[in-house]
Amino acid sequence: MYTKSSKNSITGENVVGAAKIDLNGRKKSGIIRNVYCYEKKGVEKREVMDGKITIICGHYGCGKTNLSLHLAKKWAAQGEKVTLADLDIVNPYFRSSDYRQELETCGITVITPVYAGTTLDIPALPAELYSIADREGKIILDVGGDDAGATVLGGIAEKLRSENYEMLYVINCYRALSTSPEEAAELLREIEAVAKLKATAVVNNSHLKSLTTVEDVAASVPYAEETARLIGLPLKYTTIPNFLAGAAGAEEFYPVEVTVRTPWEEKK
Repeated sequence: MYTKSSKNSITGENVVGAAKIDLNGRKKSGIIRNVYCYEKKGVEKREVMDGKITIICGHYGCGKTNLSLHLAKKWAAQGEKVTLADLDIVNPYFRSSDYRQELETCGITVITPVYAGTTLDIPALPAELYSIADREGKIILDVGGDDAGATVLGGIAEKLRSENYEMLYVINCYRALSTSPEEAAELLREIEAVAKLKATAVVNNSHLKSLTTVEDVAASVPYAEETARLIGLPLKYTTIPNFLAGAAGAEEFYPVEVTVRTPWEEKK
């Protein structure tokens, strides 16, 4: 069962304010950042923001970009200075760059691939990326899918390791090639190998786009918990599309605004 407490469902230790948390050697000390705490009914859910750089990685189509956009807009609305870097130079579709105008309206600085928004599909990164850790405020790195997309992190890994970074591994059990915990665990190993960085937590973002139900989300929790167990990381939270936020049973999950839509969804 998914825990409704502020304890880590893997280690049983408190994740908020914990001075030392066992992550099987991946993080020896410090506080787990951006932890979404499940409190008693009627008590406001809160998100702890303590960590300068948040890296979002995972399988193609798992919902990385939508989560990146959600976090960027949420933090900006809370008064944070936010920079979002689109590092997806593998897939020219469904990228953070596509929402640049909307993000900038929210006061968010957006760093995009050199040829984003053009008809050229050339994997070129902007010079700003190599000094991104020197920027003020919160920084979100929206990484391309799988190990191919995460390769770009290898070039700046040394700098990122010297900073207070969090690397969230986003999973979706309804996405082909990551439908089992074993597949998801192996994919993370491949991502970490090329990124030269270690993930710090798992985010269960299992969904079926606009067809998602509360039952679909609830059914994905055992998969997410087993994936987290296999890779030795905490399950930070399980998301639910915000259009289900008021449904019965949805209060157990972290509501995420749905920004990224397919062309056929936008026409509805």
